[in-house]
Amino acid sequence: MKLYRFLTAVDDATFCHKVTAALNKGWELHGSPAYTWNQETRMLMCGQAVVKDVEGKEYTPDTKLSEH
Repeated sequence: MKLYRFLTAVDDATFCHKVTAALNKGWELHGSPAYTWNQETRMLMCGQAVVKDVEGKEYTPDTKLSEH
């Protein structure tokens, strides 16, 4: 099965650590990062899509993406 996640965080080291952790668990970057201004918090937010192929398993809506 192919899994997809969209990681988000404030534009600081937290975001970089979140993406780095996913890469070290076998996820791969998918596309370019995205940025948006959060008017309520007045902070820049980052997002990055990641994908991962998992052999021998079938996707269901109950699949826990964080477990892969």
